[in-house]
Amino acid sequence: MGTLRLPDVVPPPTEDCGRLKKAFQGWGTDEAAIISVLGHRNESQRRKIRETYQQLYNESLIDSLQSELSGDFRKSVILWTYDPPERDARLANEALKSRNKGINQLQVIVEIACASSPHHLVAVRHAYCSLYDCSLEEDITSNVSLPLQKILVGLVRSYRYDREVVDLDVANLEAAKLHEAIKAKQLDHDDIVWILGTRNAFQLKGTFQCYKQSYGNPIHEDIMRCGKGILESILKVVVWCLDTPEKHFAEVIRASIVGLGTDEDSLTRAIVTRAEIDMMKIRGEYFNMNKTSLDNAVIDDTSGDYKDFLMTLLGAKL
Repeated sequence: MGTLRLPDVVPPPTEDCGRLKKAFQGWGTDEAAIISVLGHRNESQRRKIRETYQQLYNESLIDSLQSELSGDFRKSVILWTYDPPERDARLANEALKSRNKGINQLQVIVEIACASSPHHLVAVRHAYCSLYDCSLEEDITSNVSLPLQKILVGLVRSYRYDREVVDLDVANLEAAKLHEAIKAKQLDHDDIVWILGTRNAFQLKGTFQCYKQSYGNPIHEDIMRCGKGILESILKVVVWCLDTPEKHFAEVIRASIVGLGTDEDSLTRAIVTRAEIDMMKIRGEYFNMNKTSLDNAVIDDTSGDYKDFLMTLLGAKL
């Protein structure tokens, strides 16, 4: 369940566009008006606003936001305003083109492939081709070395069956295959790539349960015992995104705000991409993990319009 709050009566797109246009005009920008409109509209409503704005003013709403806003507030609002497949395609490209392709960057690909619906992944791949004139798989191959390349390509090529079907015999058999590969520290073994990249999320939940029952530990813990490299970290993210995505995103938010400074890109991505999906679950998981509320953590680590926008997506009444 998401945290986005919609008004009881949603104004027509023409009225929303008029408010946005007015917010851009005059001396200074009315950031509060932008938050009030875009921060309380769902995916389909935002799409209609973008289309209507283009028709009314013969200019792109994204371009207007780009020129009128700044900093992390601008980035968060623009990411939110994009159609989700285009947004995720842009996030994937940014991660792949980054000079430092560590866990913070490459886990973005895993989130898109494993914590989204099969239909969304297909839409992201189409958007990626349209934006960058090459496939997501091609860019992974060009920018990520083996063995991570093998894992990530396997994940983004997948089209998982999305119905709740679990075969316990298969789950036990594949739990054994996973255990053998992990025990041998062959984390890029074909069995691991095929099972994690092909089976539907419900079947994999069953497989992970069988693994724990048979071998005593959650599978992600055994993976992390193989070493402390990025391959182990990526596979842990794969397991969490398939099994309990709320746990992964709660950890992304926690990691973004601990220590000195804030990783605004990770914080923004987690909230913007999950506000309409499962942010209520993420909130609950965050409290279980950290014994403090996610809302208070965001308030303590952000400020200004950026803070107000994130809190709006988290359902706060400002």
